[in-house]
Amino acid sequence: MYRLEEPIYFYFLAIIPIMVVVFLSVLWWKKRTQKRFSDIKLLEKIAPNTSIFKNTLKLIMLVLGISFLVISLVNPKMGSKLKTVKREGVDVVFALDVSKSMLAEDIAPNRLEKAKQIISKIIEKLGSDRVGVIIYAGNAYPLLPITTDHAAANMFLQNANPDMVSSQGTAINEALELAKTYYNNDEQTNRFLIIMSDGEDHQQETKQMAQNLSNDGVKIYTVGVGTEKGGPIPMRLNGEMIGYKKDRKGETVITKRQPEVLAEIADVANGRFIDGNFTEEPVKQLSEIIANAQKNEFETKQFSDYKDQFQWFLGIAILFLLLDVFLFDKKTMWVRKADLFNEEKSKK
Repeated sequence: MYRLEEPIYFYFLAIIPIMVVVFLSVLWWKKRTQKRFSDIKLLEKIAPNTSIFKNTLKLIMLVLGISFLVISLVNPKMGSKLKTVKREGVDVVFALDVSKSMLAEDIAPNRLEKAKQIISKIIEKLGSDRVGVIIYAGNAYPLLPITTDHAAANMFLQNANPDMVSSQGTAINEALELAKTYYNNDEQTNRFLIIMSDGEDHQQETKQMAQNLSNDGVKIYTVGVGTEKGGPIPMRLNGEMIGYKKDRKGETVITKRQPEVLAEIADVANGRFIDGNFTEEPVKQLSEIIANAQKNEFETKQFSDYKDQFQWFLGIAILFLLLDVFLFDKKTMWVRKADLFNEEKSKK
């Protein structure tokens, strides 16, 4: 197994064909100029040690030196080394409401994007805590299993949208049920579930589900996005606005935030309801709560890493460049005897 750390440096290899073209051009120019101002046989007598082979060999040394130097800049990483990693932190699971009502634009840019912004900023402030993401509407789905890879969490989060859930609605209890499977470490004493929603829950058993999770040691915090005044739900086709969602009577549906529902869920689970219409407030509160929570060693694992190999290629590059420097342009005794280009035979 190998990996290239900086493959962009391969572009420097473009200098090699340029060097070859320049070398051949200069060689052709020299030959042409010699024919114009001097007799070839006379020139061989005046400068008998001139060698095309030595010049070509110097070019090969230079090309090889540059090639290996470029490879060292690319820094191939080969093999692997094992490291033992111990982490301390808490488990934080985000349950993101992706129902159609979250597309309402009573909060700019809309409720869903506002919720994503809050989650993303909280993740940025996490230390070595584990994080997981659930999306839900009429059903709940695991968007990202619990992990220490915060970059992956942010990447998956940005792609969350209503089309990822087959049935519409706001079934918070589905998200609560799925969250149970995320907390798989019995030794973890601090577990957090953060629900991002407008609170339009249509299930009666949600409070009981929240109570059950609380009994298992999970603290539930709810963040409400949207206004009590509410707003219409925009309908789009291929990114173009085509109108607003209407009910069976043909009237525009107005979706409103239901903070009472979210507050009740948080109350029964030793948590807190937080207004999410202003990004900084929930980010600040939740980040402080998580940072001040007792950290537990929840993971001891081994992972492989690649070893740098650039030094070998750098050494070979230096060797070839030194050979190029110390090679003379003139013929040496062994080159004369070898007569690789039949130069000596042609003189006879």
